[in-house]
Amino acid sequence: MSIKKGFLALNPPQRAAAEQIYGPVLILAGAGTGKTRVVTTRIAGMLYNEVPASQILAVTFTNKAANEMRERVSSMVDPGMSEDATICTFHSLCVRILRTCIERLGYKRTFSIYTQSDQLGLLRRIIVRKLGKDESLEPKLANMLISQAKNSGQMPGDQEDALINEVYRTYQKELKALNAVDFDDLLILAVRGLEENPDVRKEWQRRFRFIMVDEFQDTNNLQMQLLRMLVGEEQNICVVGDDDQSIYGWRGADISNILDFERFFKNATVIKLEENYRSTNRILRLANSLIRHNMTRREKTLWSNLGDGEKIRLVSMPDAETEADWVISEILECHRIDRRPYDDIAILFRMNTQSRLMEERLRENDIPYKLIGGQSFYERREIKDILGYLALFMNHEDDVSLLRVIATPPRGIGQGTIALATQFSIDHQMSVFEALNDMEFLATLTKRAQNAIEEFVSFVHRYTDSAHTTGANYAAMTDELMKELNYSDYVKKNCKTPEEVDSRRKNIAELLDGMHAHFEKSKKGLRGYLDSVALMQDKEKEDDQGQGVSLITMHAAKGLEFPVCFIIGVEDGILPHSRSVEEGSRDEERRLFYVGITRAKEDLTISWCHSRRRYGDNLPCQPSSFFKELDKEEVEETDHDTLASAPADDDFATDYFEQMKSMLSS
Repeated sequence: MSIKKGFLALNPPQRAAAEQIYGPVLILAGAGTGKTRVVTTRIAGMLYNEVPASQILAVTFTNKAANEMRERVSSMVDPGMSEDATICTFHSLCVRILRTCIERLGYKRTFSIYTQSDQLGLLRRIIVRKLGKDESLEPKLANMLISQAKNSGQMPGDQEDALINEVYRTYQKELKALNAVDFDDLLILAVRGLEENPDVRKEWQRRFRFIMVDEFQDTNNLQMQLLRMLVGEEQNICVVGDDDQSIYGWRGADISNILDFERFFKNATVIKLEENYRSTNRILRLANSLIRHNMTRREKTLWSNLGDGEKIRLVSMPDAETEADWVISEILECHRIDRRPYDDIAILFRMNTQSRLMEERLRENDIPYKLIGGQSFYERREIKDILGYLALFMNHEDDVSLLRVIATPPRGIGQGTIALATQFSIDHQMSVFEALNDMEFLATLTKRAQNAIEEFVSFVHRYTDSAHTTGANYAAMTDELMKELNYSDYVKKNCKTPEEVDSRRKNIAELLDGMHAHFEKSKKGLRGYLDSVALMQDKEKEDDQGQGVSLITMHAAKGLEFPVCFIIGVEDGILPHSRSVEEGSRDEERRLFYVGITRAKEDLTISWCHSRRRYGDNLPCQPSSFFKELDKEEVEETDHDTLASAPADDDFATDYFEQMKSMLSS
């Protein structure tokens, strides 16, 4: 596309945003308002207005976004014209800055950047050295606590002498001795380098006279500090974002950066993009009615030229199983009757636990799907741990399951002992479990290790008897197993945030509920249950081709759009989340719901359940308190019984039978 065509394709506010090159500019780009088109046209316009490419800096959050922006700008200008423009991520920018000044901070210019695996390796060595092999401080947990500490500027432990503080100090000291930095250090040191060295700061300000920042609502305090030091006296900074889509506060994003932009950069021009190119007006009016209940926001009202469209269905369901069955029937109807490709359809939810039932029902009905921004339910760590125990009880030869669970939770069998048992089993062509029972092998170990192994073997045999008993309630057995292992506390010790603890515990509850349901309807015992799980995972590998219905959390859905959307399980305690009141994050929960609503282009259905299974019991649920804030004019409220008893209309029946005849004849 030529630059002239690019400008002609913009609406008046978009054009004003693209043409405002000088001074501080805040572009408030509502959902679906063509933000990327404006950003790329603005950069192309600057190049044609004789701004040297080398003076342009555009910063975003991911390499993918930076590459896409670079390619789109390149396609709008003459060949080679945009080559010298810097379009990169925050971390990439920090590396460039540090290559010019890190020596002043006590590092060599040839510093290396530690990846997560490098960090975990170093932390593992430090933890073993400080605590011994059998201690339970997980390197991943230590890494997350250290990262949070670096971004907040505080020590990771509650007390000055906390164990994690000692690990933190040693980690940082050894990193520096290795002339290495991690990703958090990149930002921290770049800010320090600019702050402590005015000459370096002036040089970078001279180099980048024009700065643009995408997804500005997601910036944290460190990133804001960096930007303020890079912006020179001319104040040519343009940021693009939407405070209504600021949903990463739990990850450190600071919404005040976009709300208080004029306080940071005086005499700023603020331009609102409100014409939406994605959704019907009913969807947009519903979203507007919700988000205006946030007091601290910048006023904007989305509208569209795409017509009113259908009303949004708000459906109450008796329980989660009925909800899942009904959503699947609607998807099948969309596909078979309305000829919608499965790719057009998305199921959105607040929490990962809500995906299990949907995954099962999609597989049962041979509907292809893709899980976006998350793991399959059965691939989650805590689920694999529990299934590993059950698989071992059924088959002592299953080395993979044994090695997964033998030290999960820790039981005094260290990694060195496990390595010796594994090697002994290889040398003597036996299973690892057999090795643990072998007197020759046990004789090579300390008395302490022998006792720990004896307890583990006895524990496995005890549950093996129950697992193999015909008709035994394996779901109840697994409940008892979780209590005996004190697995819930183990999960808590190894989680990085309260939200992760809550999520993983709910995953366990969801697995147990599914197991109880399977026991009630199947006579095939634990082996049958494990087979069904294995077959579902195998089916998932077949379906993993990037095609089909999208299963996606609302956090992962930002930036995406789908013609047909189902938002499921919208109940108090889920959305808004139960912790939102005590944490003061209710506004962010409302923004999350807003993001979910504005993913829909044509058809939107929102559902909630009167009850949900938790630990084998049906517990009552209440509809989301956000429903009171939705414009009732845009909503058609109904329930499952009403939908189930409604007769199919003549047009539907005719269409259905015509399509059946067509399918049979072909």
